[in-house]
Amino acid sequence: MIEKRDFNSLGRFKNSWLNARHHFSFGHYHDPKRTQWGTIRVWNDDEIAPGTGFDPHGHADMEIITYVREGAITHKDSLGNVGRTEAGDVQVMSAGTGITHAEYNMESETTKLYQIWILPESGGIAPSWGAAKFPKDDRSGQFVTLASGYPEDDGALPIRQKARVLGATLKAGETVSYDLASGRHAYLAAAKGVVELNGIDLYERDAAAIKDEPTLTIKAVVDAELVLVDAP
Repeated sequence: MIEKRDFNSLGRFKNSWLNARHHFSFGHYHDPKRTQWGTIRVWNDDEIAPGTGFDPHGHADMEIITYVREGAITHKDSLGNVGRTEAGDVQVMSAGTGITHAEYNMESETTKLYQIWILPESGGIAPSWGAAKFPKDDRSGQFVTLASGYPEDDGALPIRQKARVLGATLKAGETVSYDLASGRHAYLAAAKGVVELNGIDLYERDAAAIKDEPTLTIKAVVDAELVLVDAP
């Protein structure tokens, strides 16, 4: 089963500094058919104006993954962590028992990112934060695991759920496949470009909710950048 989620069908929020699209119910946007997908609770497509951002606010018991598509985001939190995550790279915040953080675009250009929330396997664990670089050349023609709840995934940022966040870049005409285990929920976003997913066209910033598809075959119609989550 593949449910295409056209970019124009997503929830919307816009103010003087933030232009956001919501793949799932979030804030004032509520769609009873799009509350979550398995343990994937939030997928926001955010554009943040230069010199602005999210002031300090709190979270608890949520795995929050930020995938930067353009520009960079600067993170500060109540644990004393400070970091700057650039385009193509990833940061993970495990909110655990509670954390306060701020996210600012300190650049001279608009920052574009995906913010993905995954429900943790269990609560009551101390919060943490981490970031890592993932060169796009390493993902050329293949999926690379960016964040994972599986200890055997060396080099991936840890999350507290049996889930994986993966990225790939494809040249026009290239194909990549991904095997999806029974009972799993996958969510695929075309961050850039146009792809064909098991015969279904996804245009730039479209997405698809996927279940009960043993193999995902993704062909790039034009050069493309993909983000995939495989979760319970």
